[in-house]
Amino acid sequence: MNYEQLLKSTSKFLSLVLRHRPELIGLRLDEKGWASTAELLEKLEASGKAITNELLAEMVATNAKQRFAFNEDKSMIRASQGHSIHVDLELAPVEPPVQLYHGTAEQNLASILAHGLEKRGRQHVHLSAGISTALQVGQRHGKPVVLVVDALQMHEQGFAFFLSENNVWLTDHVPAEYLRRQ
Repeated sequence: MNYEQLLKSTSKFLSLVLRHRPELIGLRLDEKGWASTAELLEKLEASGKAITNELLAEMVATNAKQRFAFNEDKSMIRASQGHSIHVDLELAPVEPPVQLYHGTAEQNLASILAHGLEKRGRQHVHLSAGISTALQVGQRHGKPVVLVVDALQMHEQGFAFFLSENNVWLTDHVPAEYLRRQ
């Protein structure tokens, strides 16, 4: 496995552990999703997936989607968003731009247009500020479709929006009436 493949596979495993299944390696997350960096490295080693502190720091710094974040002294680490387990990311509601975007696969379009965007197993629905990001997300699931979300109108109707540390827009639900195909 080359270095790039190692970074990618380790990042995917960290996403699994820090967003969905910390118990997989016996890791404890606090109520805000933080884990001890030293404990994470120790648990990764014990599970046969050892990495160095330097490699972990490089993954956090260079991940294109900025999926992970350290606290100020790098003694704690967490996923920036995307959790299926309950954590309090301490995000304050903010006013969104007029429009946000959501990428999906064409096979999901009929259901989404009927029921809206639902968070399903995650804590939030994920939205992007740009069409290109939404398109990239949609491509992961099949033939991509980009949906336009009338975010400011939703906000004015009382829906809360949050902006994660890595600039992913989050909300609890997007009713179908606020969606249209791009």
